[in-house]
Amino acid sequence: MGKKVVIVTGASSGIGKELARGLAEKFKPDELWAVARNRERLESLKDILPVCVRAVPADLTAEAGLLALKTLLEEERPSVKVLVNASGFGIFERFDRIPEGDNLGMVDLNCRALTAVTQMAFPYLHAGSRVVNIASMAAFEPVPYGGVYAATKAYVLSFSRALAREWKSLGIKVLAVCPYWTKTAFFDRSNQNGVIRKFEVMYEPSFIAKKTLAAMDKRGDYVVPGAYSKFTHALTKLLPHSLVMKEFMRRQKLK
Repeated sequence: MGKKVVIVTGASSGIGKELARGLAEKFKPDELWAVARNRERLESLKDILPVCVRAVPADLTAEAGLLALKTLLEEERPSVKVLVNASGFGIFERFDRIPEGDNLGMVDLNCRALTAVTQMAFPYLHAGSRVVNIASMAAFEPVPYGGVYAATKAYVLSFSRALAREWKSLGIKVLAVCPYWTKTAFFDRSNQNGVIRKFEVMYEPSFIAKKTLAAMDKRGDYVVPGAYSKFTHALTKLLPHSLVMKEFMRRQKLK
């Protein structure tokens, strides 16, 4: 194996950016590979991170983007200390009002790309490596007017927990992170039509990153950061989902 690296997809902003910052300080890799579509934002990480940053501009919904990362791995053959799959997007709207390309795009990025990146990184993982997948509180319940997004995050959670059990004997820890509403650019696209009218709480990306870094050293295979999030999670386990969906729609004044 070659140099020790940390790979973060979705590293240009939000939770991915804050995790890149925290992981650089925690693990001090030889290089941090920052993956996202926006090259300029990735390059700016070189000014704020205390490690060598390799910008990997790639659209992970495109075969060319996935191939670029796979080729880089095959050429460098690094020792991957941490892989973070933080790329993703969602749209809140009635299903039939969302363009087909956006519905399929959520599946492609949130599920297909995450799976592909995890699989291509596997040959370079080893005992002690960690895989962190960003899911969502939406993973625990059906979300009307966010059905595709919630379903993709349910996939991420289920996949991550199963993988954690499979790879336990290999010494590779897999963690799913299930944040609630978080102050990121996610909402610039996801809630353009104002479908979500009430945000009971809004967490900072730095808080989610801090809780994620702490959870990486613990035994669980998923983490729900924040007291309000934990309370909401408990309700989704105790109450029928039909009631949870009804209450969500009542709060958002949806029909």
